[in-house]
Formats: sequence, structure tokens, C-alpha cells
Amino acid sequence: MRPAGLKTRIFLDGGDPDETRQAIDLLGFLDGQTTNPTLISKNPEVREAIDRGVRFSEKEIIAFYHDLVKKISAMIPQGSISVEVYADPATYADQMLRQGKEMFGWIPNAHIKFPTSKEGLKAAEQAVKGRLRVNMTLCFSQEQAAAVYAATRGAKKGEVFVSPFIGRLDDRGENGMDLIANILKMYSKGDGHVEVLTASVRTLDHLLCAIKLGSDIITAPFAILKEWGKKGLPMPKDDYTYDCGKLAAMPYQDIDLSKQWQEYNISHDLTVKGMERFSADWNALIKQS
Repeated sequence: MRPAGLKTRIFLDGGDPDETRQAIDLLGFLDGQTTNPTLISKNPEVREAIDRGVRFSEKEIIAFYHDLVKKISAMIPQGSISVEVYADPATYADQMLRQGKEMFGWIPNAHIKFPTSKEGLKAAEQAVKGRLRVNMTLCFSQEQAAAVYAATRGAKKGEVFVSPFIGRLDDRGENGMDLIANILKMYSKGDGHVEVLTASVRTLDHLLCAIKLGSDIITAPFAILKEWGKKGLPMPKDDYTYDCGKLAAMPYQDIDLSKQWQEYNISHDLTVKGMERFSADWNALIKQS
């Protein structure tokens, strides 16, 4: 069951309903789930088909994604299920928004994932005006998080998540946990309408540190939640410290949240690389005409 004092919501990062069921059984609770094109490509049913040489039409794989999130939603009816639009670096905001509106109608508890890019922010700005719930993914900097805050200004709490990807920052020698701390500190000056969802969690220490920092939400793969569950769902103690090893610090920036989102520097190479990876994994599932 949920540990006493745990305010952070715990999501599963995955594309397999069997893992969802196992996580709920193991933890005794689950507050939501995040999905993306790469996770869909790793779904056991999809992998089995690909291994047999089968490829899907675009209509077929979208229908599979639809059915999958409906199964997950039924298991976590009071939680949030993030569903990601297709977005490569050349995808325009109106294309993302059109997909997002369709996906939002799939289940009653959807958050639509847009990339934290120029076109993704354009789409999100219009989406929240239409009362769509959004999850801004592939965030790697404070300025990107500030742009998310500005682009979604006017949304209610619970309608907007921002997902900083800490593991991918660690991969290139930067302390991704610093970014979580910095965004939380920056947002403490605002109205609270954007919630921080710690993503790309690679270790149990990532999870424990994010809880300690007060991240609103953490999404973690089943392997990490399984490790946490088997250890009895430990909580970080008062004297808990995160050992970042030789990872370089990411200094806090004093950023004004009152500006328009277009005034922030939102370019980041990891956002572009993430979009390229997600779209490539999705495209690999589709048979070529």
C-alpha cells in the first residue's frame, strides 16, 4: 500500500498492460501511467509480430495504441494515462493538435504528450484553451520548463505536466536531478498550474531523490518499481542525500515566469534527438507502401 507520507504520485512508464497489472499487485496502488511510441514498439504483442516479419498499416498501429490505453485506463480509472502524438522534428503544431484532440477522446483520463519544442508548445497553447490535458515531454532545461509554464498559462492544476528526462542528462554527464530541483524551485514562484513529472528514471536512487525533492509525479519503468516494491517501498529518510558521483552540476537560473513562451530559449539537442528516436521507433512498425 501507499507509504505513509508519500505525496508524490507514482506512475508506471510502460506500454504493456500486464506490467500495469503486476505493478498494481506489487505496490498495492498506482497513480497513472505514461506511454510513448518507443514503449509501444516494445509491447510483447508488437514485438512478436515484428519478429515474424509483420508490419502494420498506420491505421492498424493507431488502433492497437487506442485499445492498449483503454485497457490501461480501465485498470487506473482515477489516475492519468499519458498518450503521445507522433512528432518528428518536421511535424507542425496543427498536425500535433489534430492528433491530440483525437487521442484525448480515447479515454476519460488522458494527458496528451507534446514535445517541448516550438511546434509542440504552439500545439499545447491551443490544446489547453480547448481544455485538453497535456504532458510536455522531452524537457531538458529550466528555460524549456518556463516556456511550458507560459504557454499553458490559464490552465487549472492537474491539466498540465512537464516531464524533465533526467536519465538522458545523466547519460551525457549532467546531474539530471539538479534540473528537477531547479524547476521545482522556479515553479514555487508561480501559480502552481504546471506539475513536475520526473521522467527517464533509471535507478531507485532517482526515484528516492525525486520523492525527497517533492516532485509532483514520478514515472518509472516496471523494473524500478519492482525493485522498490521488493524492498518494501522505502521512503527517503530525513538525512537522505543523493550521490551524483562525477556528474556535472546544473546551476539554478533565476528566470522570470511572466514572459511570453516565445521569449525563452527552448532549443535543446536532446529534445530533437528524442523526437527523432520516438518517431523512428514508430515508423519502424509501419509497412512501407
